[in-house]
Amino acid sequence: MVGEIRVAINSDQDIVSARQKGRVVANELGFSSGDATLIATAISELARNIVSYARKGQITIKKVNGHNREGIAVIAADEGPGIADIRQALRDGFSTSGSLGLGLPGVRRLMDEFEITSQPGKGTTVAVKKWRQ
Repeated sequence: MVGEIRVAINSDQDIVSARQKGRVVANELGFSSGDATLIATAISELARNIVSYARKGQITIKKVNGHNREGIAVIAADEGPGIADIRQALRDGFSTSGSLGLGLPGVRRLMDEFEITSQPGKGTTVAVKKWRQ
């Protein structure tokens, strides 16, 4: 894998593409098939949020190193409406779209590190990492 992979997210097809690319990178980095599935699921949820709320954005997938370990970083960024109340958005069951509200809380549980920044009217960036065991 060279550098980082960027996937423009504009449609449901892009969600599938980002998920598949994430799984390939996870496999290349030596993650178990179970962890590769968790990573792909997190990517899918993040990309779905972009399509649902912002209409377009980008997923970036890259290898990361830290404290004698390797991992994968996924950054989902958009310039959509932003999230007014991040704490509420991270609660299980909270949804502004009528969904089950498992997206962001689910992603936070699937990955080892989770960071979100959002400004109403400016967009949202979610950065997550999973470390190889």
